[in-house]
Amino acid sequence: MSEKQDTTSLEAPDFVLADVDGKNVRLSDFRGEKNVVLVFNRGFT
Repeated sequence: MSEKQDTTSLEAPDFVLADVDGKNVRLSDFRGEKNVVLVFNRGFT
């Protein structure tokens, strides 16, 4: 049985997503903030 590596302290890779106004936002824009919450909405269908 292999042991799983603890990844809780690893830095997430940077990525870009559009906000509700269509402006691009990078994860790195929030570097140094205490918490970042990501919500992936699947739509209303």
